[in-house]
Amino acid sequence: MSGNEPAREADQLEEVSLPEQSTQLIGHEEVFSKLAMQTKSGRLPGAVLLHGPRGIGKATLAFALAREILSYTGDEPIERLSEQIASGVHPNIFTLRRQPRDKGAFYSVIRVEDVRNVQQRMRQTRGRSGHRICVVDSIDDCNKNAANALLKILEEPPAETIFLLVSHRPGSLLPTIRSRCHAYALRNLSDDQVKQVLGNSGITTKQDNVEQAIRLAMGRPRRALEAIVMDGLGTLATLQNWLDDTQGQTSATHLALADDIVKAGGAEEAFARDMIIDWIANEAKAATSHGSAERIRLASATQLWDKAQNMFADADTYNLDARQTLVSIFDALRQHAHKAASLAPAG
Repeated sequence: MSGNEPAREADQLEEVSLPEQSTQLIGHEEVFSKLAMQTKSGRLPGAVLLHGPRGIGKATLAFALAREILSYTGDEPIERLSEQIASGVHPNIFTLRRQPRDKGAFYSVIRVEDVRNVQQRMRQTRGRSGHRICVVDSIDDCNKNAANALLKILEEPPAETIFLLVSHRPGSLLPTIRSRCHAYALRNLSDDQVKQVLGNSGITTKQDNVEQAIRLAMGRPRRALEAIVMDGLGTLATLQNWLDDTQGQTSATHLALADDIVKAGGAEEAFARDMIIDWIANEAKAATSHGSAERIRLASATQLWDKAQNMFADADTYNLDARQTLVSIFDALRQHAHKAASLAPAG
């Protein structure tokens, strides 16, 4: 993105291509192949929900599908389609995102007027041959009124129109929206795939930084890109080391770590929060096997999840001491780690 080009999405990273500009899909080949086959056979559902963790390439997959659909239902070569989609000018593609407002800022939600604007444009005469495609990136950003307006369109969709919905939190969606979609769960990428995404991004950095960013990414290419762009690899790497050996850490270590995270602030602090929440989520997943010890571990991880989420929310809402919030959460993580270790079978 050049300095004179306005941002097209709220969380756009400087110098990183938008999902519609990425012509090579890395990962998610099975889902793409299945939907491509349905496109060729004329059996593609009218609404597809692509869900999974944030930053794994769901929107990139959505636009890859859009190119595939138009290449089969339209009459233009794929190269021309790709150029127009990347530029945001293809008349058959409708992208629903949080919209810009004054002074380069973006609205915090997708509003009902944004949905109605897309609906009105869809009612106009089609500009090109081929299906029309609406990519909602992401539907999690819709406020209540926008979600209800979108539901009405899904209930009575325009002819030859495909909706591709991206969601990071499908459980929070209206059940009626989920019921209108064919849902596909997407998984985190492998480290090799994340490395390939970084190589294709055009970002130049030291090889050591690439390897560290891949480690921090945990299968999410966007997270690796964020780590490189924000130049926060030092503190974040220290946090990752702490999380990798939570039980063996001293109080002094996480006091210093909390200081460094708060001092960095901004995007780096938000990144650190996500790492902590992901660690807790992985603990809960690891404790889903049967057995009384694992049930206790799962209950502890679930309580820890609620505590961390509530403490972060309270710190933001009431402007509480961010350092003390982190220290308290680190203490809780250590306590959980010690409890989990004590429950593990000997030998």
